Amino acid sequence: MTRALTLPVPSATGSLDQYIQAVNRVPILSQARELELARRYRQDDDLDAARELVMSHLRVVVAIARNYLGYGLPHADLVQEGNIGLMKAVKRFDPERGVRLVSFAIHWIKAEIHEFVLRNWRLVRIATTKAQRKLFFNLRSMKPGLDPLSQDEIRGVAKALKVKPEEVAEMETRLAGHEMSLEPTVDDDERSFAPIAYLADPDAGPSEVIEAEETARLRAEGLEHALAALDPRSRRIIEARWLREKDTATLHDLAEEFNVSAERIRQIESKAMQKMRGLLADA
Repeated sequence: MTRALTLPVPSATGSLDQYIQAVNRVPILSQARELELARRYRQDDDLDAARELVMSHLRVVVAIARNYLGYGLPHADLVQEGNIGLMKAVKRFDPERGVRLVSFAIHWIKAEIHEFVLRNWRLVRIATTKAQRKLFFNLRSMKPGLDPLSQDEIRGVAKALKVKPEEVAEMETRLAGHEMSLEPTVDDDERSFAPIAYLADPDAGPSEVIEAEETARLRAEGLEHALAALDPRSRRIIEARWLREKDTATLHDLAEEFNVSAERIRQIESKAMQKMRGLLADA
């Protein structure tokens, strides 16, 4: 749908202000008209209907994008990313669920803008987990101003977001940091050192990383194959004795479990280890 529809974008009208004025003049759809258009698009793949649905909600994208201006990214770029989310929402919208398109589209619009911010704001690229990204956006919206949060404010935010105060403090530090170019600029003289010079890892180039990952994969597959070749009792003993990160079993623990002597467990373990070494060497 995104390739077939022709939609106005902020850069196509000369200025963002003109674009906003244009989309605000598009009439808001009644519920009955929205239902009719959504059914036409869903049942007949009517792109004119889809276009009218998108056009009538462009003002919503502008309003949502305005909330993300604090990240230092161009408003026009935020609007265009939000428009992509709106078109995705129209494509997936089911008019028979009894929900208005605007309620359904808000999620898709915000999701696209969030991804755009994360791709382009270098300070948050290191926030790799979903929880850290959620904290990043929530903290930006909850901060009362540009000043650093006090300890009481940190505890209040942590309680509201149900996270640890230490996590809020760490993200607050990221937000307060300044961006720095990794590469030297054209104005740098030969005596200056860009961060790339001292942040590079001398021990792990791309080829070494790939080789290490491949070696780890092969070892894991070999271990899995060797374990599968053992009988259930031997496999249980090896896993309990050697493959747990913590709370490893003792010989006496396993002797009690299998109702044999600790010496017998040691013999089974030794024989199983010998067999696995042979299989791993072949692998």
